[in-house]
Amino acid sequence: RPYPDHGLSTRDWAMIPPRQVRMDTLTTTKKELALDALLADDSTFYGDLFPHAVQWHGDLYLEDGLHRALRAALQQRNVIHVR
Repeated sequence: RPYPDHGLSTRDWAMIPPRQVRMDTLTTTKKELALDALLADDSTFYGDLFPHAVQWHGDLYLEDGLHRALRAALQQRNVIHVR
């Protein structure tokens, strides 16, 4: 990831209200995609419902939630809610 560590905990992320962003404005920070996580029905059961995005130097980086973003793209959605 090109940005410095933000130091946000899971609780800190939960305090940020989700907002809609266009899918084509997100840049992923992950190099691998776990297919089993993509296809799992309960993939967000233990985590946040919203992907986490970090804005750095005008770009929006998808730090967490690649599987949710890909599912949205496969459903042909142009926007996604992120924290």
